[in-house]
Amino acid sequence: MTAIQASSLPHIINGKDIIAQAKTGSGKTAAFGLGVIQNLDVSLFRIQSLVLCPTRELADQVAKEIRRLARTIHNIKVLTLCGGMPFGPQKGSLEHGAHIIVGTPGRIEDHLSRGTLNLNHLNTLVLDEADRMLDMGFQDALDNIINQCPRKRQTLLFSATYPKQIQQIAASILNNPETVKEESLHQSASIDQHFFQVSGNEQRLSALEILLNTYQPVASVIFCTTKAETSAVANALVNSGYSCVALHGDLEQRDRDQTLVQFANKSARILVATDVAARGLDIDNVELVINYHLPKDSEVYVHRIGRTGRGDSHGLACTLISDKEIPKLLRLEEYMKQPFETEPLPTISESCKPLSAQWTTIQIDAGKKQKLRPGDILGALTSSKQIKGDDVGKIHMFSNTAFVAIAKPVARKALALITNEKMKGRKFRARQIR
Repeated sequence: MTAIQASSLPHIINGKDIIAQAKTGSGKTAAFGLGVIQNLDVSLFRIQSLVLCPTRELADQVAKEIRRLARTIHNIKVLTLCGGMPFGPQKGSLEHGAHIIVGTPGRIEDHLSRGTLNLNHLNTLVLDEADRMLDMGFQDALDNIINQCPRKRQTLLFSATYPKQIQQIAASILNNPETVKEESLHQSASIDQHFFQVSGNEQRLSALEILLNTYQPVASVIFCTTKAETSAVANALVNSGYSCVALHGDLEQRDRDQTLVQFANKSARILVATDVAARGLDIDNVELVINYHLPKDSEVYVHRIGRTGRGDSHGLACTLISDKEIPKLLRLEEYMKQPFETEPLPTISESCKPLSAQWTTIQIDAGKKQKLRPGDILGALTSSKQIKGDDVGKIHMFSNTAFVAIAKPVARKALALITNEKMKGRKFRARQIR
């Protein structure tokens, strides 16, 4: 058995609810698949288990694995219900009955709302890659589906990360759960801190580019002191070819939402922000934090670098510091009760290129008020099989707008599909914003 199977299966077989932190390829599908089969009474031809997955590809893979695990048991019917596929044949299959349903939240919610799916006899609910389902905007659909499941059931939640949203869901839907982790996730959280010498403000921007090119982070946050400095730094990086957006207090809510979406969905790899603008933001998977200046308040410094190294991940924090800022560094040493050494900037090869993003963002002029859901967008993109589920990133839904991350190589094709395919029976305008 793999580590996650060894740690989770005893609890699953004993009927316990579990929260399992496990990455793709860890063997988690076999773990919850065996649990689903364990709870199954084949003689009762009704839906007894539901497995929710973020994408059609994963749902197909999970269904295939469950069928493989159950191959020695006769007459088990596993049905896959995903968006992007014709509704009629799925309705017909449901009328003929099934034991186990594997599907995506949007399509499962569709069947429930139309009365073609009944979960009254459900005994096992599985949320697979729950963090990715939330990233793709399926929170409302998950809430609706879970509310239609029997309260007396076993719930198995699998997630690669454990952000606040997952914690909130776990607290509301699980009953005295056991928490298990894949062994490779047991590393202690840590942040490497570096203080790089600069001669003055004129050297900071070039020093910033040196650090970005040296570490090549997928996602980084640069903290600046003022709104004007934030805009100036972001503009300079964009002009140098970096994938970068700015966040400060002068932004209107619409622009603020768009900026955060672009950073969250990896269409922009760098976020330049003021402390006030970034306060209260729940930003995950930030590999590098850079302090353009060392803040006067040591507590602010600790708050800033805490954006990286979250959970069990390893973080990196770099601070640019001039001779005039040494007194602030000494106060920080006293506050954190540890010594810090300044060091020269690293040397990098001239062949290093600015950080560009692999994703782009498409904005759709429709959202929750138009009853548009992530599953509708995903279906429009993948139904023709011109675009794979892996080429679709995070989906963010707002009242009258939706944003979807698309892999850059298929961006034009995706934009054409979204503008030409009907969603909710009509076509919507869309544009590529990054």
